[in-house]
Amino acid sequence: MKYKVCGELLGFAQTREVEITEIDELFFTMKDIKNEYISFTLVNPYLLREYSFDLPSDVEVLLDIQSDSELIIYNLLVVQKPLEKSVINFLAPIVINKTNKKLAQLVLDPLKYPDFGFAQTIVSFKNKI
Repeated sequence: MKYKVCGELLGFAQTREVEITEIDELFFTMKDIKNEYISFTLVNPYLLREYSFDLPSDVEVLLDIQSDSELIIYNLLVVQKPLEKSVINFLAPIVINKTNKKLAQLVLDPLKYPDFGFAQTIVSFKNKI
């Protein structure tokens, strides 16, 4: 499914539209529509851990979130070899308003969410995979 990027993806300011494809229930790919060389691997955090955070009002406005909006949350996975050394960034989730096909990356305050790391290895969740 294609989404309009609102705000910017960290380090990828030129990425304005992406397509997200499901690999399986845990892994997804997110590709820049206009640049085939920009691709990200995403994970569904809810299959790995308890994961909740407050959505700032500026993100709600940016994504035009209404009471009936369907939201999806993903986290970026930095793939390494071997795969067990890959790391997940829980401090910068991708927030999607599926209803209007808008997407933004949110940066969480690590002091407010001390249990979320920006580089937690996927192997630490091996009992969940």
